[in-house]
Amino acid sequence: MILALIEHDRGKLNEASLEMLTLGRELAAELDAPLKAVLIGEEARDLAARTPAYGVSKVYLVQHERLDDYGAEAWGHSIVQLARSESAQVVLAAGTDRGNEVMAHVAARADLPLASNCTVIRPGDPYRVTRLRWGGSLLEEAYLGGDPKLITVAEHVIAVEEISNPAELEVNTFTPVLEDKDFRVRIIERVTEGGDKISLTDARVVVSGGRGVGSAEGFSVLETLAERLGGAVGASRVATNKGWRSHADQVGQTGARIAPDLYIACGISGAIQHLVGCKGSNKILVINTDREAPILSRADYAAIGDLHEILPAVIAELNKLP
Repeated sequence: MILALIEHDRGKLNEASLEMLTLGRELAAELDAPLKAVLIGEEARDLAARTPAYGVSKVYLVQHERLDDYGAEAWGHSIVQLARSESAQVVLAAGTDRGNEVMAHVAARADLPLASNCTVIRPGDPYRVTRLRWGGSLLEEAYLGGDPKLITVAEHVIAVEEISNPAELEVNTFTPVLEDKDFRVRIIERVTEGGDKISLTDARVVVSGGRGVGSAEGFSVLETLAERLGGAVGASRVATNKGWRSHADQVGQTGARIAPDLYIACGISGAIQHLVGCKGSNKILVINTDREAPILSRADYAAIGDLHEILPAVIAELNKLP
């Protein structure tokens, strides 16, 4: 049996879990084993109905009076108990910050190796996996032992695919035995920035700025364009380090990893750490004065020139549309 963790935040699904389920379904077919999912917390209950379309035949809803919000240790301990109870062959999660964190706790508690950010899984003795390393600039071939196999699936690599004949879903509840130490790190308060603005991870269009924007005030034209396109504003690490934008707006290896339909990079050189964050974009438009900027090698479209001249012209044309 393959056990797959469906990641959510207070009932809101992280779409990376669907990529993980797509790869998990392929692995289940190779192993001739069922694909089952785990949802943690009562707020996740409604997500169970979405899972059969991705090959899941059974969902375990983990319930506990203290599992009212995310907690890596508590989630990890719950998964260890469930995996042992159901004799799981493989435990999967999405290779997100949370997915990797939870699975690290699973690995530590079970004293097992963990293969993170995998793109290919080949069953055998031992398993062979292909992993993304160094921010996606390197593919590593590795062997994975242990029982069960613990794996996270790299984000924005696997194309999500539904099946045409989903099985009837069975939902069971599972109550783990948790201790006070499982809740040593927990969420006690949430502070939201940006009000009702679209988040970077949800936006279909992201307009990002880097050193070339020039100042915090220079981002105003990016804000205007993003608002006109129904998108969000991002920033490079240089822009956040200079205090022009909040770290919450950072796109990159140490910021948000996004997959919008269109990513507009304004005045960004394109260091590998930034490219890691935006490589999942469907299309990339680069606006830069430097024809040799590294990000141009990843661009689908490019405009060579001053962003403070180009963006107002683009906004003016958009404003002519009905």
